[in-house]
Amino acid sequence: MFCYQCEQTAGGTGCTRLGVCGKNENIQSLQDTILYGLKGIAAYAYHARQLGARNEEVDAFMHEALFKTITNVSFDLEQYLELVLKCGEVNYKVMEMLDCAHTERFGNPVPVDVETGTKAGPGILVTGHDMLDLYELLKQTENTGINIYTHGEMLPAHGYPGLKKFKHLAGNYGGAWQEQKKEFNLFSGALLATTNCVLIPPENTYLDRLFTIGVTGIPGATHLKSRDFKSLIDKAKSLPGLPEAPGKKIRTGFHHTSVLGLADKIVSLVNSGKIRHFFLIGGCDGAKPGRDYYTEFAEKVPADCLILTLACGKYRFNRMEFGEIEGIPRMIDLGQCNNAYSAIKIAQALAGAFKCRIDQLPLTLVLSWFEQKAVAILLSLLYLDVKGIYIGPTPPAFISKDVFSILKERFNLRLIKTPEEDLKEILHV
Repeated sequence: MFCYQCEQTAGGTGCTRLGVCGKNENIQSLQDTILYGLKGIAAYAYHARQLGARNEEVDAFMHEALFKTITNVSFDLEQYLELVLKCGEVNYKVMEMLDCAHTERFGNPVPVDVETGTKAGPGILVTGHDMLDLYELLKQTENTGINIYTHGEMLPAHGYPGLKKFKHLAGNYGGAWQEQKKEFNLFSGALLATTNCVLIPPENTYLDRLFTIGVTGIPGATHLKSRDFKSLIDKAKSLPGLPEAPGKKIRTGFHHTSVLGLADKIVSLVNSGKIRHFFLIGGCDGAKPGRDYYTEFAEKVPADCLILTLACGKYRFNRMEFGEIEGIPRMIDLGQCNNAYSAIKIAQALAGAFKCRIDQLPLTLVLSWFEQKAVAILLSLLYLDVKGIYIGPTPPAFISKDVFSILKERFNLRLIKTPEEDLKEILHV
């Protein structure tokens, strides 16, 4: 490969990648940030389009932003910073579009307690994010004796009226995506991977009963080219049934429409000093060391504080008992990563109630980042001028030192330290 700016081999001395010279590492950093954000936007826009929703402004931005990352377009740092924030704005609109598409098709989610055990009989475990895949599978398996279970980011499906009406939506099995190899091997039924965060199975395990659909694909697995699930259903019927094994219930389904119905009570509890602070602890989970921070942080949050959570990061602590504050659950699961839109709507409503900016609320965001949708969400928060966000467990490798300094100066973006240090800093204790 060749760099057209420094006229030498990309990756060689003085050049870090094709088209961008090492002398412009901050431009490269912002271009990479835009590309990761675009990948997140594309994922949400894809889901929305599957449900019949699209936005011409979003499509146009994809073209503009991709064009801005090719060879020698601009060397103006401020232009790229503006485009990064524009990326956040567009992602916010995409999350809103996807939220509307989901609720128009399946209704507004409501809080629900979800079984985590198994029922006796054949089963299919569905992982990923695609609610439409799950809906079509539920329709085709009705009255077949097959139980359907959710995994990972599919857990919030149980809150949607249009999905939870199916009696054979039996519960949630397992946790976050990185536990697939262990959990899928223990699940004796058939498996369906609907979107990203699917892992290649270890040898001689569950490959022969793994099905993929849409954008997913695993060599050796059965790929479904449409939402005709007959082969998956037949496979489930041929496999050993799952045992009757009751599990602990976990709660999900706190869409912003449900939470805002409690707004007056929440505001009253804040004014009376019974709720001191709100923490949004969530994001993408991963397997590398350092992510126990989020479990420890949730454990150490004082009893007079509420925890909002979303995405697969919640599996670090969503089986713990946090109790209530005068009927308000101390842990509120808002749903999938794209349900960051609900978190924003709640924050905006609270800011309106208290007549202040979002960054003036007794609210702190403590986010774990891993993949591109988490990047897009972070950019949306920066576009909304949310300040003082804590991210971790490590700095994003694609953000240069200078760019991170700019984000720290403009938005007070912080890296996590220890739960004790960060809580002391946030709560001023």
